[in-house]
Amino acid sequence: MLDLFRGGRRAFESLSEPEILALAISSEEEDARIYQSYAASLSDRAPDSAKVFRDMAEVEQAHRNMLISQFRQRFGEDIPLIRREHVRGFYQRRPDWLMSNLSLETIRAQAELMEAQAFRFYTEAGKRVTDAGTRQLLGDLALAEQGHGEIAHRLGEKHAPDEVREEEDQTERRQFILTYVQPGLAGLMDGSVSTLAPIFAAAFATQDTWQTFLIGLSASVGAGISMGFTEAAHDDGKLSGRGSPLKRGLASGIMTALGGLGHALPYLIPHFWTATIVAAIVVFFELWAIAFIQNKYMETPFLRAVFQVVFGGSLVLAAGILIGNG
Repeated sequence: MLDLFRGGRRAFESLSEPEILALAISSEEEDARIYQSYAASLSDRAPDSAKVFRDMAEVEQAHRNMLISQFRQRFGEDIPLIRREHVRGFYQRRPDWLMSNLSLETIRAQAELMEAQAFRFYTEAGKRVTDAGTRQLLGDLALAEQGHGEIAHRLGEKHAPDEVREEEDQTERRQFILTYVQPGLAGLMDGSVSTLAPIFAAAFATQDTWQTFLIGLSASVGAGISMGFTEAAHDDGKLSGRGSPLKRGLASGIMTALGGLGHALPYLIPHFWTATIVAAIVVFFELWAIAFIQNKYMETPFLRAVFQVVFGGSLVLAAGILIGNG
């Protein structure tokens, strides 16, 4: 009854031996499905690593079959329905739809975490059973899970040697750049540079920090919405391979808005010259950040990126100040 008042979950210590075996069976089934989903999500972008996860799914299925055989031998055919979410404090798995767009390295790291958690479970489960055969099986499975890192390494050598993994990582990087960096950088440049003139023109024309902030806010948000919709509608990504239009639109829209808000927010400071000096400092860092991103991800020579962005942005800034003073 106490368990019913604790979110409806059982304490691990309260599980009987049949329930411990049933929990192990359902856990292995779930892990096998997760590895299969990893393989499916990687089949197009990293086919060799997808083979690794298919093999790991087969290993989990073999563990499941061993556990079912042990349960049938000791307790018969009726396996209780008990899963991880039924046990208080038990580790949880993220649903497939949260894992489908993860990078290859993140998926590999998640698999290592799964194996470490399974090892701890079998170690603790082995302490709670008295039957010698069941205890031996759980101990063997704990060692198997502990050795999954080495298994994954051997599978990686079999299906994803270093040169293939390097190629897959390059493919991941190119896709990341096409889907997030390229539209995000375009948005950041547009938001940072295109809003310079209206914000600083308004600032010097009105000398009113609050009115300047409102103008900067409206310009930044409006530009972000416009850039986001333009990017999303421009290309569905199917032929160009640039990825989801929704992701690209969000990257472009958010970065456009942030680019303008960076030098609009200082005008929340009520003192005009203080706000203007802070905004100018922010602009300096924004332009150098854009040049750095261009150099790092787009492989634009650093001096050319500096000339294009910093020099060009400085001209727009000067134009805004001159127009405001006029």
